[in-house]
Amino acid sequence: MNVQFANHTLERLDAETDFNANYAAEIVKGFRKLMRIIRAALDERDFRVMRSLKFEKLKGDRSHQYSLRINKQWRLIFEIEKAEPKNTIIVVDIEDYH
Repeated sequence: MNVQFANHTLERLDAETDFNANYAAEIVKGFRKLMRIIRAALDERDFRVMRSLKFEKLKGDRSHQYSLRINKQWRLIFEIEKAEPKNTIIVVDIEDYH
């Protein structure tokens, strides 16, 4: 899948191995692992197959967004922009769900 970032900090976190954006090492490692999975996916159906990712469509005023689990506490929030031949994932944020 194609990837875009909603903000420069997340783009740097993905691209620069020595940048942590003030997140704990565990969160950074999980984020980078998810980015590899996202880039390798053909479409969002691949996320459903990997149950451990806890792929979820958000509700309410965020019903256009989705999340993947980084760990029990943190989620990667993103939007899916439909396109041919590949959809684009727009990475919005890393959020604390507790």
